[in-house]
Amino acid sequence: MNQQHRFPKGPALDRILTLELARVTERAAVAAARLRGRGDENAADQAAVDAMRRELNMLPIHGRVVIGEGE
Repeated sequence: MNQQHRFPKGPALDRILTLELARVTERAAVAAARLRGRGDENAADQAAVDAMRRELNMLPIHGRVVIGEGE
């Protein structure tokens, strides 16, 4: 983790983490948008992954990300 955060406990924590994860998703989408619009899907995918990893690393969480391509 690159930053120290003080988060509340209980329902307030759930709300904050939900908003933070929405922000992570938004940053990944923005990072990929221009490249996807130009038809470079591989570069767009990599930009999204890089942005998401960077943002997730800033959250005070420990976990494992499990994904599937769905293609």
